[in-house]
Order: sequence, then structure tokens, then C-alpha cells
Amino acid sequence: MAVRVAAVGICGTDHSIYAGKIPVDYPRVMGHEIVGTIVGADAGPRVLVDPGIACGRCRQCLEDRANICTEGWLLGRDADGGLREVLTVPERNVHVLPERMDASTAPMVQVLATCVHAQVRCSPAAGESVVVLGLGVTGLLHVQLAKLRGADPVVGVTRSDAKLALAGTLGADVLVSADGSEAEEVRAALPGGADLVIDSAGTVETLARAVEMARIGGRILAYGTITGTSGSMSFYDLYYKELTVVGARSARAEDFPLALEAVASGRVQLAPLVSARFSLVAVPDAIEAAAGSGALKVFVDV
Repeated sequence: MAVRVAAVGICGTDHSIYAGKIPVDYPRVMGHEIVGTIVGADAGPRVLVDPGIACGRCRQCLEDRANICTEGWLLGRDADGGLREVLTVPERNVHVLPERMDASTAPMVQVLATCVHAQVRCSPAAGESVVVLGLGVTGLLHVQLAKLRGADPVVGVTRSDAKLALAGTLGADVLVSADGSEAEEVRAALPGGADLVIDSAGTVETLARAVEMARIGGRILAYGTITGTSGSMSFYDLYYKELTVVGARSARAEDFPLALEAVASGRVQLAPLVSARFSLVAVPDAIEAAAGSGALKVFVDV
């Protein structure tokens, strides 16, 4: 199916490819957070593209876990992505946007779908306490999803005062500055520790803080991508607290309708997370802006 691209979101993966930290075959067109319209259709419907292309044959696909397909690939990394005018994708990877949805921020729904998938795997329940470590785009989406599921209280943790304030407007009940004493502050706010800690920052250090913050019998969602291979952590607490650590990668097809509906209904806000927009000819500037200190989501309008 041919899609005429309207806008693409820029993320850390794009910056890492651009900087040579993620090896790809060159030349490569980047961009995997894609919104556009169907080519050739009357008043082409607006669509979101799922960038994960699965084989449909491996064990993971047959187990309905196509998001971790061993033979699949990601648009913008393993094959040319959305930073161009038209691309072709399998029909099953296209999701029609609800009429009432603002298409200008819709590429971020791809990111939201990965957060939906992650929270389905760790199942925060109504009345449970949730801590979100790291309040970038995904952390702020996790705050909103946790509140949508009825979590109470939701604690946001980050170094940035601006992002803490934004988390408060998006539903976080308790705001904690990551100044070195955040574990103690969280335990003071949540005696005994949190039911669920979501590590959205993705470092060995923040995963270690998650272990400290979780209650005995609690859960940790290791959402952020950790590239470190060693570091200090209270490994004994993994045993003593009998913690459940859940990983999550990408999103399944069924996560996209849930994400689309959450945004279309107004229960999850995307517009406050937009930092800047650039034209297609200014892609290098967009990538650098997305990697800047304090940046949230940057879009390229095609």
C-alpha cells in the first residue's frame, strides 16, 4: 500500500543512526514515526504507519508476538523509512486515524502504542502506586496512561524542573527531582515503596533506582533501552523483594487502536509534548534539535 507522507516524528533512534551509533546499510532513509494519506484513494484517508514489519512465520509471530519477530525489520533502520514523500508498506501495517484526531501530532501515536504495549505487560491497576523515572516523551506518556488506568498516586521523577511541571499538568500526583536523593523521597511519599516502577530513562543507574523504589513484591517495567553492560545495583533486593521485572519492546497490532482511541477521546494529550517542527529540507536540524537538552518531540513536515 502506498502512503503519501505528511509528517514524521524524530526520536533517539534516528539521532543514533545519524551519528553512526546504530549501524545501517547506506544509503538509508530514516524515520519510523509516520503519518500520511493513502495514495490513489478519494480524499485519501489519514493513516498512521506501524513501522515494524514482521515475517508472520517465526515462532514469535505464531505466538502473536510479532513485535519481537526474529526475521522482521524496522522502517527507517533496516529498510527505508518515512523521511520522503511516498513509501510503500503492507496493508496490515496501516491504521486509519479517527476523524476527530489532530493529524499534526499523530506520528507520536506510534510511540504511545509502545507505551500501551508495555503497560499491558505490567498491568498497573486502579489504586496502585506507580513511579515513572525519566519524563521525556515516553515518560510523560506513561504518566498519562497510568492515570488513565486508575493508578494512584503517580509519581514523576526527573532532573528537569520544566518536565516536572509538565508532568504535573498531565496528571502526576507527586513530583520528585532526581537530585541524588530521589529514592529516599519516593520512599517517603510511598511508605514501603511503589507497586510499580517504570524506568523510562533507560540507564543502569535508573534501573538500580527502580529496584530501590519498588516495594517488597513489587514490579519494575524496564521500558527504556539500556545500552550499558555493567553497573552498580542492589542485586540482593531482586531476591529479597521478590521483584518482577518486565521488559517491553515495540508494539503489537492490537496496541495501536487502543493508543488511537486514547488520543482521539482526549484522555491522552500529545500537543504539550511537541518541541518544534521542521521542513523536509531541514532534517539534520530536526535531528540535532531532538537531541538537545530539554527537547521533547520534534516533527518533520514533509
